[in-house]
Amino acid sequence: MTNSDSGLYDFRKELLSELVHLEYEVMVSVPIGTYADKIRQIGCEVIPAQFERRGMNPVKDLKLLLSYIRLIKQKKPDVVLTYTIKPNIYGGLACRCCRVPYLCNITGLGTAIENPGMLRKVLLWLYRVSLKEASCILFQNIYNKEFMEKNGCKGKKSVLLSGSGVNLTEHSYCEYPSEEQEIRLLSVMRVMKDKGIEELLECIPKIHKMFPKTIFAIAGAYEEETRALYEPGINDLQEQGILRYYGYRDDLGEVMAQHHIVVHPSYHEGMSNVLLEAAATGRPVVATDITGCIETYLPGISGESCKRKDAKSLQHALERILNRTTEERIQMGQDGRSHVEAHFDRRQVVQVYLDNIRNITMS
Repeated sequence: MTNSDSGLYDFRKELLSELVHLEYEVMVSVPIGTYADKIRQIGCEVIPAQFERRGMNPVKDLKLLLSYIRLIKQKKPDVVLTYTIKPNIYGGLACRCCRVPYLCNITGLGTAIENPGMLRKVLLWLYRVSLKEASCILFQNIYNKEFMEKNGCKGKKSVLLSGSGVNLTEHSYCEYPSEEQEIRLLSVMRVMKDKGIEELLECIPKIHKMFPKTIFAIAGAYEEETRALYEPGINDLQEQGILRYYGYRDDLGEVMAQHHIVVHPSYHEGMSNVLLEAAATGRPVVATDITGCIETYLPGISGESCKRKDAKSLQHALERILNRTTEERIQMGQDGRSHVEAHFDRRQVVQVYLDNIRNITMS
């Protein structure tokens, strides 16, 4: 159970493929998007789910819970895997009601829990109830694990993963492009405040003025509720010729390979897939020093760190990396590749899942 067929395919297809290879019958409950056919081609049954990823509507969320209960009673799974907030909460509750073992992956806390308020209290209460009987809760960073457990969100056991890991074959090392004409800096993000878009847009003209060869790029879709806040500024920088806006791209490996530096000023992450893929490609990074980012790179060695919500700190980090020589940036990318090879191979994540699934199905 998850909220995005593209996210499931991009970050879990290796697990799905391995389960199918081991002759498990795999059913996926997900809102249907452009990746559903790719999931079917792996050998999975895709079952449409209808829910809104953002916001809480009691009537719609109750319908989601009831739909999960009906699905579990109909399909009678041996074990259920859930990802992201609503599937974790309502899928977990449905599994509790139906007495079916389940594994929950906390891929990140999300904006609603990161920010204090009534919504945080409601979500934590729902998490406490839904996770209580989870066979295993899989966390992607230590901060998320400690925060959730401190707030009573516990299952029968918990495991700390290396994020979603990275497919080191699919994201192979790519030769560093020539910097003779320009230095291209790429940000892969949903265009929203919590990904650091405001700080990035503030820095771009300042950095370009100091380093005229720099050209920035953003790959990612707008969040429609805040599009009007950021689209004018992005359009203005495009007209100045110092920013390229690509929108959503499903060929990010190729896009990263064409750029020199990846910039990720995010406020919070489970474990940044953007930074893992950048390192696997051999690109140095500039990123916030938060949990969920800092584990993916070595500050001063494979990347430069900055404080979150701090445009001046981001600017200084960009200055540091751009003041290095081309040879030094190439070495930073190579060091980043070595780091993810040692600590973030996706095969390790798949094995954790397989071990837990076997423990459940063979007990």
